[in-house]
Amino acid sequence: MRKPPVYFKEAPNQVCRLHKSLYGLKEAPRQWYSKFSQALFTFGFQQSKANHSLFTRLHNGSFTALLVYVDDIIVASSSMDSIAALQSFLSEHFWIKCLGNLCYFLGIEVACSSKGISICQRKYALDILSDADVLNTRPLKLPMEQNLKLRIDDGLPLSDPLPYRRLVGRLIYLTITRPDISYVVHVLSQFMTTPTSSHQHAAHQVLRYIKNAPGQGLLFPSSSSFHLRGYTNSDWASCPNSRCSITGFCIFLGSSLISWRSKKQTVVSRSSVEVEYRAMATTSCELQWLSYILQDLHFSVSLPANLYYDNQATLHIAANPVFHERTKHIEIDCHLIRYKIQSGFLRTSHVRSSLQLADVFTKALPSTQLGFLLSKMGIENIYSPSCVGILEDDESANRESNTTTCPTNSQQI
Repeated sequence: MRKPPVYFKEAPNQVCRLHKSLYGLKEAPRQWYSKFSQALFTFGFQQSKANHSLFTRLHNGSFTALLVYVDDIIVASSSMDSIAALQSFLSEHFWIKCLGNLCYFLGIEVACSSKGISICQRKYALDILSDADVLNTRPLKLPMEQNLKLRIDDGLPLSDPLPYRRLVGRLIYLTITRPDISYVVHVLSQFMTTPTSSHQHAAHQVLRYIKNAPGQGLLFPSSSSFHLRGYTNSDWASCPNSRCSITGFCIFLGSSLISWRSKKQTVVSRSSVEVEYRAMATTSCELQWLSYILQDLHFSVSLPANLYYDNQATLHIAANPVFHERTKHIEIDCHLIRYKIQSGFLRTSHVRSSLQLADVFTKALPSTQLGFLLSKMGIENIYSPSCVGILEDDESANRESNTTTCPTNSQQI
């Protein structure tokens, strides 16, 4: 650490006393990332322009992908020799520890088999339930009551809002593998400034819903196509506080759910058609970004991508620019959906409202409809007796062939 120039003149013989370790400084992550990325570039890795945490390398027909979060690293490759060479290189520049096959990463549990990869956050969910003291409560089948509209002034203000903020923050991280709570967590996160007893009661209902199946997560089948398809929906003026609308979408790669979101729109729209048109534009941007990620991973994506919507008027506006009276007040950037259709990247299709998977991210649903849509998303609870066989393979055959049970070789560093 170098002293500022003024200290050399006034006190040349003094030194600086650190009150914080270097790891806790704001500059530390940037310096570490710069040093680590430079080392990877030396080894032949290329950085993804769509996600700067992703590095890829294609060498002698072997493909290697590296994903880094601060100092936690996941390496996946089509060759174990490539992983061994990378570990040897990194050990020469950094002190590393190989944790073996990927099983647990930042609170995410990973289970591999010949049928696919399953991820969940069971331990993390149980920790949340234990800290909130709801393990002895009765589980619920719904994360939120139907037609419940939380307002800013509902209930009495909490004397100490910190536990509520901490709980909602942990629930936000839980949505990494739990799309079913994305909508309600999105609603609860709007009251972080001044939470009330009503908001806390709604948050505890989410915990009781999680208690019903803490091991629920996503299953990525090993046999899946490389075709992008998305479902998008919206709920017009559903926020009682701002009258803004909710955009919800989910995107699949083949039969695997890879992206989803529940987000409030930034403007108040004049009509439901405008809201739905904005939702389609947002989903098309996400589809384009995912196509860039897949290209960096050297996947050949089948185009055009399918975008399913349950509103015929919005589909007509996206394909026909003649409806001036209904679209002239819509901002120009929303019309990129037309460009994506004309360029051949996107193809819009109609889907029945009962089969609109994005409904999960825009409103609270009844238990039967929620369970039906979640089953269509490939959301499974591998700890449930009904899912026996998902991760069970013919172990003897695997031992004889000495092959890994993972679709690709992956290790954690």
